[in-house]
Amino acid sequence: MQSIPAGIDRGQGGKRAQTTLPQQENVKFRNKDVSMAASKRSRVNWQGYIPAITTPFIDEDTLDEKGIGLLLEWLVDQGMHGLVLAGTTGEWTSMSREERARLFTVAGEQMGKRVPLIAGCSSFTARETIAYAQHAGQCGFEGVLITPPPYVRPGADEIVAFYEEVGAAIDLPICVYNWPPGTGIDMPLELLRRLAEIDAVVAIKQSTPRFTHFAETFFALREQVRVFGFPMDELGLTMLRVHGGDGTMGAGGVLGRNQTGFYDKLWAGDIDGARECGLKDRVLMEEWYTPELVGKFGSGPAILKAALDAMGLPGGTVRKPLRGVSEADRESIAETLRKLDMM
Repeated sequence: MQSIPAGIDRGQGGKRAQTTLPQQENVKFRNKDVSMAASKRSRVNWQGYIPAITTPFIDEDTLDEKGIGLLLEWLVDQGMHGLVLAGTTGEWTSMSREERARLFTVAGEQMGKRVPLIAGCSSFTARETIAYAQHAGQCGFEGVLITPPPYVRPGADEIVAFYEEVGAAIDLPICVYNWPPGTGIDMPLELLRRLAEIDAVVAIKQSTPRFTHFAETFFALREQVRVFGFPMDELGLTMLRVHGGDGTMGAGGVLGRNQTGFYDKLWAGDIDGARECGLKDRVLMEEWYTPELVGKFGSGPAILKAALDAMGLPGGTVRKPLRGVSEADRESIAETLRKLDMM
C-alpha cells in the first residue's frame, strides 16, 4: 500500500476545487445581514449537507477499494454537497497510515473536482496530522477536518498551539472539529474564539450535544468562519431561515436525497419540502441514536454500515474493537429504512 510521503513541500497541494454549488453571496437565506467579502469563511464554499462517510472494509486487514468507489458514486448521485473521509464515522482510529493515505488517493482519483472532499486528519500528534493533510492536498482534497488530539485531553493553550503548528505547515484550510464524545473535551466558546483567529481555520464542525453551545458558537463566530452543526429539525430550520447558516456535517448520508434535500429545498424557498426532509432525518436520529449522539445498537459506524448493507450498498465490516450489530438490531435498522422509503 502507498505510504504517506515524507517531507512534502508547501505549495504541492491545497488548491480548492471548483464546484457547481451556489456561491455564498447568491444564496438568499445564508447570513443575509453579514458582509463576508473580507472574512476567512469566504475562502471556501462549503455549505449544505456534507456527511462524514463510512469506510468499506473487506475484512480486518483490507480496504474495499471497489466498495469505496461504489459508495462514493452513490453519494454523489444523491446530491451530497461535499464528503468527509476518514472521520469518526470512517473509523480512522483503526486504519494504518498507509491505509488512510490510500483512501485519500482512491477518493481523489475517482471524484476529481465533482464535489468538495474534506480529509479527516485527526491524529495524536501534529506531525502525523500534517503528513495526512499534505497527502490529502496532493490528492485534490479541498480541506481537512481535525479534532484536538484525543485521549490526552490537552489544555486550551496546548490545543491552540496544536492547530497553529498544523496550520503553519499545510496549505489546505482547516475545519476545527469539536467532538466531545471522542476527545473528552467540549471546547468552550473562549477556546473556539482563539482557534477562529488562526489564519488556516475557516470552519468549525460543532458537534457538542448541547444545542445552546452550538448556538452561542454560531452567533459569536459566523462572521469569521463557517459553523456546521444545525439540527435538521424545526428548531434548526427556523434558525436557518431567520439567521442564515452554513450547514450540517452529518454522519453517513444513508438517507441520500432526504438529507441533501433539506438544504436544497430550503435554498429554493420550499420550506415545507425542507421540513419533510428534516422530519425523516429526525426519525433516523431518534431511532438509532441517544440525545448524546451515542448509537443505540452499537457504534455509529456499525449502525450506518448495517444500514448500507440493508440498502444493497457497500457497508461491510467494522474493525475491532468495534463489533457489528446483532441480527435483531439489523432488522430494527432495516425497519426504520422501510419506514422512510429507503428500501
